[in-house]
Amino acid sequence: MMDKQQTQEFIAKRVAQELQDGNVVNLGIGLPTLVANFVPADKSVDFQSENGFIGLGPVPADGNEDWNIVNAGGSCVTILPGGVFFDSATSFGIIRGGHVDITVLGALQVAENGDIANYMIPGKMVPGMGGAMDLLSGAKKVIVAMEHTAKGNPKLLKKCNLPLTAVKAVDLIITEMGVIEVTPEGFVLVERNPEYTVEQIQEATEATLHVSPKLKEMAV
Repeated sequence: MMDKQQTQEFIAKRVAQELQDGNVVNLGIGLPTLVANFVPADKSVDFQSENGFIGLGPVPADGNEDWNIVNAGGSCVTILPGGVFFDSATSFGIIRGGHVDITVLGALQVAENGDIANYMIPGKMVPGMGGAMDLLSGAKKVIVAMEHTAKGNPKLLKKCNLPLTAVKAVDLIITEMGVIEVTPEGFVLVERNPEYTVEQIQEATEATLHVSPKLKEMAV
């Protein structure tokens, strides 16, 4: 069984496989930021941060942080050769203008119709929605990268019961248990972590999982 760090890296490695050469990709705070560490050397992917730059690189090694270069979540990052900085107006013009190919976000809940709740739990202090609303409506493809459950409670639901960030926005969900497409018919399990049976994945999912006839094992 994987620990939390191994689980997050496993998810991030699988997400990285979805990125194509030449893509402009926005990574949300938390787990999604790890994706930049696992892009294959033969792929050129331009990572965009909504606080104002394109060319985000891997997370810096301990002791090599430059606190003048941080992502939208305030975490220290690196910038690759050729990267550029710009103001927030330009950054959100890129997002709202449909120039981001893929956004990778975490989530508190995802509903079987693609609704997503990822910015607040009522009664708890939150920093706000940030750029998530714009990214979910502006990006060409939305990938949710998250752990399958929260303290044993399902996060893939028939209907979200937390405040929504966007409606019918999610295209693909990648967890430590599998890869799930969001379709008009609901959740479709297209890849399975061989450590889990289909039955175990369904038990951890409130909504019905439709199993693809071409179901294959996850490989990272």
